[in-house]
Amino acid sequence: QVQLSQSGGGSVQPGGSLRLSCLVTGLTFSMDQVTFPMGWFRQYPGKEREGVASVESNGETRYLESVKDRFVISRDNAKNTLYLQLNNVKHEDAAFYYCAADPYGVVISPLSPGEYDYWGQGTQVTVSS
Repeated sequence: QVQLSQSGGGSVQPGGSLRLSCLVTGLTFSMDQVTFPMGWFRQYPGKEREGVASVESNGETRYLESVKDRFVISRDNAKNTLYLQLNNVKHEDAAFYYCAADPYGVVISPLSPGEYDYWGQGTQVTVSS
């Protein structure tokens, strides 16, 4: 059973930095052996989940326009872990953040939530002075 376990998150001041982590377990292979699409999404209360950043099997990354040049998605395949580095955080970045993975399928639209089969439990990021 594939599971995604998130850590990180919490409160950050405007302009500050934060790192979110997402450990993938239950795979039938190691991320060192097989890479697959993964992504970070966020959700505001009462809103649809939106794609923030994604990394495809070939390493290609995509970002939501509003976080480009501020957020960095990366993965450590040896640790089966996905990261999202949030830099120069703004008030509008406050949301629940979720990691997602599709180890066994094909992702056509990497920033689309519907493309992913497995999700982390979510972690809240708050931005306050």
